[in-house]
Amino acid sequence: MRVAPHRTERPDRWWLEPLITVVVLGGFVLYTTWAMVFGTSHFYADPYLSPFYSPCITRLCPADTLPYVPWAYSPAWLIFWAPLAFRLTCYYYRKAYYRSFFWTPPACAVPDAAHRYRGETRFPFVIQNLHRYAFWVALIVVAFLWIDAVKAFHFATGWGVGLGSIVLLLNAGLLTLYSFSCHSCRHLCGGLFDVLSRHGLRYRVWRFVSRWNEHHMAIAWTSLVFVAFSDVYVRLVSASVIADPRWLF
Repeated sequence: MRVAPHRTERPDRWWLEPLITVVVLGGFVLYTTWAMVFGTSHFYADPYLSPFYSPCITRLCPADTLPYVPWAYSPAWLIFWAPLAFRLTCYYYRKAYYRSFFWTPPACAVPDAAHRYRGETRFPFVIQNLHRYAFWVALIVVAFLWIDAVKAFHFATGWGVGLGSIVLLLNAGLLTLYSFSCHSCRHLCGGLFDVLSRHGLRYRVWRFVSRWNEHHMAIAWTSLVFVAFSDVYVRLVSASVIADPRWLF
């Protein structure tokens, strides 16, 4: 029996997964856009810096950050392209948004929305091949997030622990896991060899990364949601909407 275009004989709720992806990923894009364009008033709550603005390098940034550049607009515009390029070209996210937003295909045994499939051979999808290079740039951003996480334990009156300190520490850890569990990192560790078992150290590193790679999807979503949560938390503290519990040493 031939199924009509864009129809399927699947009786289950196959559309639920792409719908959730559209809601969560689309919501993240909308919130991030707002945070970068209009949310420039409360991205810092001493000593917490929103991860969307790290590293902060303009005159709007706190005094103890990097030397600023002459830029009168949101500091986030100068650095957001690095994590965006890494996420956008991520192998897992490509599968997620191709299926959910473009319906190519939306699910197994469900026809593509497009009549012709050209893959990633033409612009703009050909730029997906930059993922392995975006990985290195993303690592620089992750390094700054760890610096921010350490600074989050140093208050005006000395060292201590705040709820925001823990939030930024977890955020840095999750984004590190996301970066090092990606397929590009796994390939760099051992994908260059035909017989990987002959290279002892590289083989052990590859096996370690492969364990995390098995959970890359879960790490990708968790880190995505948590980085937005971290930004929200910093903003609420900065705007005095909530109080940040702190314990000083």
